[in-house]
Amino acid sequence: MPFAKHLSVLVVDDTYTSRMLVCTSLNELGITNVAVAKDGEEAMKTIMSTTFPLVISDFEMPKVNGIQLLRALREYAPTKQVGFILVSGKGDRAIIEQGVKYGLNNFLPKPFTTATMRACLEKVVGKLV
Repeated sequence: MPFAKHLSVLVVDDTYTSRMLVCTSLNELGITNVAVAKDGEEAMKTIMSTTFPLVISDFEMPKVNGIQLLRALREYAPTKQVGFILVSGKGDRAIIEQGVKYGLNNFLPKPFTTATMRACLEKVVGKLV
């Protein structure tokens, strides 16, 4: 059975359309065990009760942005090793460098395709098939 079927992912984005675009790409790649959170604050609550080996998060969100979420996950022992992909329409070098400082695993620029999503994911979790 392909690895993708076993992977569970938490998708975090404050925009419904963006969440659905990420979820659609994941589904096209065979990743169907996907949960969503509408912001970083909700994501932190969700990940405290359910383990996810991978988080795909938008950068710009109210309350807790993607970098703040990443930092919180890295500081909490049970989530310290969670894979983290930051998604943003802003390819600002400073954002990426800040993410790397906190253990960012990869960056996916918007807009993305399913092919670029696959390449990004596979750099973090290995081959999906």
